[in-house]
Amino acid sequence: MASEYLVSQIVNGLCLGFIYALIALGVAVIIGIVGFATFTQGEVVMVGAYMSFYVFTSCGNHLILGLLVSFAVTWILGIVIYKICYARFLDAPEHISLICTIGFSMLLKNLAQILFGAEKKPMLNIIENKIYHIGIIDITKVQLMIVFTVILMVLILSLIFTKTSLGIRLKAVSQNREAAALVGINVDRTALIGNSIGCALAGVAGTLIGIYYQSVYATMGSTLSMKAFTSATLGGLTSVPLAAVGGILIGVIENIGIAFSSASFRDIFSFGFLILMLIFKPTGFVKKKGARA
Repeated sequence: MASEYLVSQIVNGLCLGFIYALIALGVAVIIGIVGFATFTQGEVVMVGAYMSFYVFTSCGNHLILGLLVSFAVTWILGIVIYKICYARFLDAPEHISLICTIGFSMLLKNLAQILFGAEKKPMLNIIENKIYHIGIIDITKVQLMIVFTVILMVLILSLIFTKTSLGIRLKAVSQNREAAALVGINVDRTALIGNSIGCALAGVAGTLIGIYYQSVYATMGSTLSMKAFTSATLGGLTSVPLAAVGGILIGVIENIGIAFSSASFRDIFSFGFLILMLIFKPTGFVKKKGARA
């Protein structure tokens, strides 16, 4: 029984880690392309969760529609964030835009409490609660859906970066903004698109985490923002693949930790792991500080 419980927690950790990975991917894309850190990602996740909640409430449990609406609304929110928090401060010290993103996240959180209410809203029975048994592993239909959706989003993102002209422009801006501008790339527009992509990934993650925990509420993004930044830090802040690895690892460590203690200690394990990593390997998983992928 103990081994089955541990396996179950590892599976739960992997599932949650995939969601963290998707949010962290957005953070890494934003930092890599826009060039500034962001602390709005948790609140963007919250907005995405609310958008899908109202789609499910008004249109029925249409998962794809909920994901598309979350993606679209948070894409637009990414444009707003870029215009307010980054566009005006491109030549200012980096801490100015960082403070602005913190203020904007607080604004979003308080607006959500005013518009949607402070209480939790249930997001129940979006997907059939079916369990598949594979040896000693029990995996639910919801968990399979989450893993499939995240992998699909990562594959689409990878194709955009490697097979499209937009991807070439995004990579060029992430590597050298001045050189990109010299060859005729509109750096400001490209950075705006990069920020919108990062926010849209967080919006999709919001739908997934709402379905996973079966609820949405205005303050749900508070710790998610820090965990996403933690995951991106493990990837050296700008490495997209390693940020994803960091997110999955955080999810697994959390759930293995609470398997031997209490769920109330969840955040202690994730942030404690980050502190240890920063002490013994300050650059995260990357070999060279500032490496980009």
